Amino acid sequence: MSKKIVTLGEIMLRLSTPGYERFVQADSFDVTYGGGEANVAVALCNYGLQGTFVTKVPDNAIGQSAINHIRRYGVDTQFIARGGKRLGIYFLETGASMRASQVIYDRAGASVAEAETSDFDFDRILDGAVWFHTTGITPALSDKAAVLAEAALKTAKKKGITTSIDLNYRKKLWSKEKAREIMTNLCQYVDVCIGNEEDAETTLGFKSENTDVTKGQLNLEGYKDVFQQMKEKFHFKYIASTLRESYSASDNGWSALVYDGKEFYHSRKYEVRIVDRVGSGDSFASGFIYGLVTGMSMKDAAEFGVAASALKHTIPGDLNHATLSDVTTLMKGDASGRVQR
Repeated sequence: MSKKIVTLGEIMLRLSTPGYERFVQADSFDVTYGGGEANVAVALCNYGLQGTFVTKVPDNAIGQSAINHIRRYGVDTQFIARGGKRLGIYFLETGASMRASQVIYDRAGASVAEAETSDFDFDRILDGAVWFHTTGITPALSDKAAVLAEAALKTAKKKGITTSIDLNYRKKLWSKEKAREIMTNLCQYVDVCIGNEEDAETTLGFKSENTDVTKGQLNLEGYKDVFQQMKEKFHFKYIASTLRESYSASDNGWSALVYDGKEFYHSRKYEVRIVDRVGSGDSFASGFIYGLVTGMSMKDAAEFGVAASALKHTIPGDLNHATLSDVTTLMKGDASGRVQR
């Protein structure tokens, strides 16, 4: 029986412009579905584990389409609640070279933002699970969603389940002050914290010195200082951050730094040519979780996560369709992109 991982969050309808068109040029949109925690559940199923996704969607054909979309990849959707007014939408314009990608949200009043804890029996949902994962996007949706995230984390901790959170600060959803208040509370129930340097600063108040993401510069010593502060305050078992060096919207350096309270480990760095970077953080989180759940060392789990998320940059859509063999091949050093015959 494969290991069960439960994720909680929002799934949205994604409408993206074809190719690299700008919004004002587009006469049509490409349709798919995605969202941080749904992306993680799909990737874990791809790797052979049991991903269970929990959310609330409207009881209509669009809500059902979202469920069908992730169900086709093996995600357990039995605990998804139905009801509320609507499915959230986001619009994506993919950038290139010096033109950044743009995201416009249309997600106010989404079903999951209005969900009550009574919609979910977390004790039953988490039965038999080895891991629970959510992100900072979920509590940012509404006060009710923040209560939901806390209830799930508390139940998981009570049942002895490992918990993780991807900080994922979204400035379009809430203020730094609100984020800091809510996330500081939630992190007391978290074992594994994932997030980049901006997220750590905005959501938890830890600052990395001398790092400017807009210049593509990284200061690993600054990160180490931040990780130590986080460990001291929250006693996380593992802290992990992806490290993105943005040379342009098309080309990035991509690696990760992980810390277990004793040792810092900086992964291999990949030079990625971006097809679609949305969901890359989720693909790192799912890879790191997969590694730890299947008994890999922290270093190997980090390398698996980085390889998985490097591959995600090459795949259109929110979801990471890289297979276990794709990731392990890349981990072993084959980044040539040669045709596999």
